[in-house]
Amino acid sequence: MQAVQDYIQENKDRFLDELLDLLRIPSVSADPAYKGDVLKTADFVAESLRKAGADSVEVCPTAGYPIVYGEKIIDPAKPTVLVYGHYDVQPPDPVELWESPPFEPVIKKTEAHPDGAIYARGACDDKGQFFMHVKAFEAMMAQDALPCNIKFMIEGEEEVGSANLGIFCRENQEKLKCDTILISDTSIIANDVPSITVGLRGLSYLEVEVVGPNRDLHSGVYGGGVANPINVLCDMVSSLMDDRKHITIPGFYDDVVELSEAERKKLNEAPFDLEKYKKDLAIGDVQGEAGYTPLERVSIRPTLDVNGIWGGYIGEGAKTVLPSKANAKISMRLVPNQDPEKITQLFKQHFERIAPASVKVTVTPHHGGEPAVTPTNTPEYKAASMAMEMAFGKTPIPTREGGSIPIVALFEQVLNAKSVLMGFGLNSDAIHSPNEHYGLFNFYKGIETIPYFFAHYADAK
Repeated sequence: MQAVQDYIQENKDRFLDELLDLLRIPSVSADPAYKGDVLKTADFVAESLRKAGADSVEVCPTAGYPIVYGEKIIDPAKPTVLVYGHYDVQPPDPVELWESPPFEPVIKKTEAHPDGAIYARGACDDKGQFFMHVKAFEAMMAQDALPCNIKFMIEGEEEVGSANLGIFCRENQEKLKCDTILISDTSIIANDVPSITVGLRGLSYLEVEVVGPNRDLHSGVYGGGVANPINVLCDMVSSLMDDRKHITIPGFYDDVVELSEAERKKLNEAPFDLEKYKKDLAIGDVQGEAGYTPLERVSIRPTLDVNGIWGGYIGEGAKTVLPSKANAKISMRLVPNQDPEKITQLFKQHFERIAPASVKVTVTPHHGGEPAVTPTNTPEYKAASMAMEMAFGKTPIPTREGGSIPIVALFEQVLNAKSVLMGFGLNSDAIHSPNEHYGLFNFYKGIETIPYFFAHYADAK
């Protein structure tokens, strides 16, 4: 293992240069204008796996963007680890808020990253994180020190709901057969406080449209006599929560699993500095469901948020218009035992029921995903914990994250394997936002940690 770590140190600069080349390709899966770049990125990933030592590397077509697959089977009798990641990225918008172009990576020092951080779309989510596995694999192969079989499945549609991943997994169960799935698409508490994610919220994502008159109207001639769809939409959205920030959709909380007092106490032992949190976000105070701490609100409680809202005239200057329609995109983060399809249906029924007769309402579901909780007594969790302890010098804290990775539940259902969520980002890395970045410390620490995981997992199995 020392030879592997020496190889990593000797090749750090090259690893970084290769990551920067990957980040320069704008693989935005949500925008068809980037289709060529997304496909180019898939080829880049495939070539990286080949150079690192993988066999049977394929760019596997789907109904959408391809999935890159590669493997190295050293001994069928040894345990097999499936590494999952995604090469697609979020749109960079609003581009004008970036301090540097989103697909021209630069390295800057920050308070959180005194050694420097890579600023680029996808730096942390998830190019920088899955690329750690490629480089760790290369290091183990170079020193003939790969102790387990390894398979890679890197997809190109995670940021748009992974619509084709389930189909691919079901059609390729034998190819993907493994003992565990290793995923780095999450964060740690801090660079001096390692953690492993053991819980993720689910997701229901949908769009609503409120239509009033059959055309835009003059707000002077018709204002006060005809329903304004924007006003109605705002009223309806506002009614979805009460003064205690409790979601008012009937049946919404019926299946929520409440944690015990002991579990809640353990969760709140994770370091959390409220003043630093507010300062980082430039907010005067936090807000959320009454009766729960900030850590609980963003991890073990369900939420409802408007992700976008529009209607009427938003161009330069003034236009006194009463719009014909208004729209909003809404996401609900769900906790264990909440069914995304059931929640979507409850929302649809409630939203249609509260609509006044003066408007017509349409609710269009987009995508969703199951919540997931992974146990801490499995060989893969224990291997990850020991690996992080060796790399960081501290035992990692098990935590729950507020984000969603729907494929964790999918993998367990289809591949009958547990996942271990060993991410290395920070919550302050601005993923999905302008100025996304990823610390050099975190990138290198991930590459250093992953070989330890393989060694401990081989021993445990």
